[in-house]
Amino acid sequence: MDMQDLILISTSSKNPETKNTLSHFIKTADMQMHSWLAEGEYGQWAVECFLKTDHFLKTNGGAVSSIRNIANSMQLDINLISEKNRRKKLLLADMDSTLIKGESLDEIAAKVGIGEEIANITRQSMRGELDFNQSITKRVAMLKGIKEDILLEIIEETHLNNGASLLAPTMKKSGAFCYIVSGGFDFLTIPIAQKIGFDGSFSNKLEITNSHLTGNVIPPILGVHAKKEALTQLSKQHNLKSADVAAIGDGANDLEMLEAAGLGVAFEGKQLLRDKIATQLNYTDLTGLLFLQGYTIGDMVS
Repeated sequence: MDMQDLILISTSSKNPETKNTLSHFIKTADMQMHSWLAEGEYGQWAVECFLKTDHFLKTNGGAVSSIRNIANSMQLDINLISEKNRRKKLLLADMDSTLIKGESLDEIAAKVGIGEEIANITRQSMRGELDFNQSITKRVAMLKGIKEDILLEIIEETHLNNGASLLAPTMKKSGAFCYIVSGGFDFLTIPIAQKIGFDGSFSNKLEITNSHLTGNVIPPILGVHAKKEALTQLSKQHNLKSADVAAIGDGANDLEMLEAAGLGVAFEGKQLLRDKIATQLNYTDLTGLLFLQGYTIGDMVS
């Protein structure tokens, strides 16, 4: 194990017992506390630790998987992080169910009474059971004839996930660039990016004629490889290496992007991501992405 490797334990909780839970866990896992990044401020907890011994390190991350089970039972996230190149210079974030609550296409469908039908297809797609392009084409076709005014209602009613508004301002203060990369639609990614200070967004476009949705997606569809392609393109554009990139997402179509990034994080990830992506936030809100990069609660701005 590289001496550079730190273990970050984090959670978002207003429970007064959280500090005791953390201390108990650190003792149980035979770790040594290094430093607090957040000690309950705004319901955020994050502490960096070192492993005292490496007797249960069979593989890099072996310790993390064995103690992650215990951490899960205590609703704590535990992640192995390298102190090298820790603060990333480029952020790529998924939108639906990552930066915002819920899936925007499902919200449109719910408004016109076909919510469950479309949500089922979305779920299958996010679990990786359905081809993404077929899934998006099929769902959008079901929205044919809907008035475009509904899109404005969706923008109004969209809720951000906790911590979303801290990401870009905090990272940009350190010189980073931030983009939304979404399989969703630009009617929402553009205003959300502006609202929370991102530099831009990559997403799909709904075709609209005479103020109604035609049921078509304007090609090219940002499909399953598009997010990784955006990572490559943006890294080049900003003269950065993939090691300089942080990426975060929750669904099957985020997998390639997360694997390619220096810091790829599964945020409340679908099982497919949890099985394949080592760095996970299941109990910590989006603030956790900043803790992983070594930002303290005092460093954060919105």
